Amino acid sequence: MLYQSKAEWLAAPRKRVLFFGMSGLGKTFLASMLRGSGEWFHYSVDYRIGTRYMGELIADNFKREAMKVPFLRELLLSDSVYIASNITFENLAPLSTYLGKPGSVTRGGLEFDEYMRRQDQHRMAEIAALLDTGHFIRRAQEIYNLGNFVCDSGGSVCEVVDPFAQTDPVLDALERELLLVWIKGSDAHTEELVRRFDRAPKPMYYQPEFLDRAWTDYRVEKGLREDQVNPDDFIRWTYARALAHRQPRYEAMARRGVTLLAEEVAEVTNPADLIALIGHAIERRPAGATAAGKIDRKDA
Repeated sequence: MLYQSKAEWLAAPRKRVLFFGMSGLGKTFLASMLRGSGEWFHYSVDYRIGTRYMGELIADNFKREAMKVPFLRELLLSDSVYIASNITFENLAPLSTYLGKPGSVTRGGLEFDEYMRRQDQHRMAEIAALLDTGHFIRRAQEIYNLGNFVCDSGGSVCEVVDPFAQTDPVLDALERELLLVWIKGSDAHTEELVRRFDRAPKPMYYQPEFLDRAWTDYRVEKGLREDQVNPDDFIRWTYARALAHRQPRYEAMARRGVTLLAEEVAEVTNPADLIALIGHAIERRPAGATAAGKIDRKDA
């Protein structure tokens, strides 16, 4: 682990952290707060995915839809209009829209094979964006003279790594560069996230094996053909199961770093509060946890 003790963390002239956990528990809020202090560089993995790695795919998808409208088609063919994604740290809708939802095409869904193809594009993009973290750490220092660095990871980070393996190329690279910080929600938080998602379902990235199993189980349970699936209903049905699926993966990742409770994060109002809270989290880390993020066998 990058910082072996509370004292080492508090005294470090350059603090580097990566927040991970379920979407909606405060990762982007904390990262934006740190950026707003003027002393931290904020690296958003989702923003990097939506610009550097999937920006052209997103823009081309917009253009395909625009070409279906005669008025816009004429303007595009004559280079009279320019269509681009306006993705931001706070608004990742262009990326979500591109990923889409599987189900009936007449209800706005994607054929499952196309959906899985886009999911795989996201997986490769997320891995690449995560591995870019070290480059941006050095870039922040060299260009902006900012040694403090926060990586705001997406909720699906646990899906593109193997947190249970002794070594994982992505996690190993991240652990060398930053302190991994899990924002852990309670059962009450999970229930609220499910309710929020039910009101406004949005596309997400899922592990291929999990998604393929969910797609089959859902259709068997509902007695539907692929072209009869309501995309929003499937996404709602899948979401709660995805949260349960991700929980042990987040927990395994947290063995390489520290854990903050969502209730604690909700009390943070400034960077000093957060730095102190992370210090306490390092202090209360299980005694059997090793630098590699595993539990010593003699203590297991």
